[in-house]
Amino acid sequence: MALYYQVIGSDTTQIWGLSPKRRIARVLSRLCGARETIRPLIDAPKPLPENARLLLIRADYLLDERVIDGLIKSTEDLVLEVDGIPVAAWVDANLGASAKALLENQIAEPLIIRRVTPEDVSRAISRKLRKVSPPYVIQIRPEKVREIEHHLFIESYKGVTDLVTKWLWPKPAEQVVRFCANHGIRPNHVTTLSWVLAIAVGFLFYYGHFALGLVLGWTMTFLDTVDGKLARVTVDSSRFGHFFDHILDLFHPPFWYLAWGLGLASYQPLLLKLSVMGTFWLLLAGYIGGRVAEGVFKELVAGFSIFTWEVMDSINRLITARRNPCLILLTLSLVISRPDLGYEAVTLWTLVSTAFLWWRLLLAVYRKFKGESLTSWLDNVDPKSAQGSQRWFVSTSD
Repeated sequence: MALYYQVIGSDTTQIWGLSPKRRIARVLSRLCGARETIRPLIDAPKPLPENARLLLIRADYLLDERVIDGLIKSTEDLVLEVDGIPVAAWVDANLGASAKALLENQIAEPLIIRRVTPEDVSRAISRKLRKVSPPYVIQIRPEKVREIEHHLFIESYKGVTDLVTKWLWPKPAEQVVRFCANHGIRPNHVTTLSWVLAIAVGFLFYYGHFALGLVLGWTMTFLDTVDGKLARVTVDSSRFGHFFDHILDLFHPPFWYLAWGLGLASYQPLLLKLSVMGTFWLLLAGYIGGRVAEGVFKELVAGFSIFTWEVMDSINRLITARRNPCLILLTLSLVISRPDLGYEAVTLWTLVSTAFLWWRLLLAVYRKFKGESLTSWLDNVDPKSAQGSQRWFVSTSD
């Protein structure tokens, strides 16, 4: 089947450095790239192939990627409406002219096509970002650019993540993302700087320069937040970029901990009666064990992240022994002038976190063996009625 799209209107208001036409082209390229190609209507043969499908979107409206995906996956002819106003259409080629006239408010008689809302074609849950937020369609107005950009930034944030990324980084990260978007700095540029800092931190820890190492380490973790948000708000992600960032995230933490241990002037643990290397091998086993538990749960048991199974698992993600919570422990240990206790604390917290993850994994296996269906709590929560700690991981359109 041939797929084509057309942006209706000439609005050129830029959101995060992208015009409406450029943003839509990038979104469609990402959504359709792995399945089939969707081309601009201007490049289509005349007349259009009989089996062609056409996506029409008004340039003065910003559509949630989930909404666009829901439209182009449908086999029906659809008109998307917001507050009764037609803003997009997904139709067979023979209805293209009528649908275009409808979006331009030039149609003389009603077009008999099913009308849908954003909620009809997409769900509130985003498994990729581990969050729940209502799908959105926003009218683009020049005086509302900052407000729209802020909304897009918030929507780009993962719902279930660690406490530093969730509550400390958002405000400064938004400003840095804006600087990058306005100055042509791409996500892979930021990730490359993160690689440089990660290596520098390892050397600083190894030579005992813990304070400077922590400053650069926290800077690197901040940039790790920036590159992902920049990629999402500018629709500038790639398979290489994902791999480039993921490899760094996966491998640098244990090497930082090893460098910290080797940089200690003395090591006098309170509980672990082990050498620096003995402690590291225990830490590494815990680190690998935790990642294995996460992978087995998602790939072989449930099909979704272990941190989104129940609310308690999402709360656990805030403090589980990933890099940022462990950096908090190292920082506190330096404040009290006992960096060796920080090394021991990271090891113990990693073991405790991994034990918890394996308990959750084994419980999931047991429940599945009994015939119970495993579902993410995010699948069943209404953003507008979320209560208590659920509110930490969902957002509303209000």
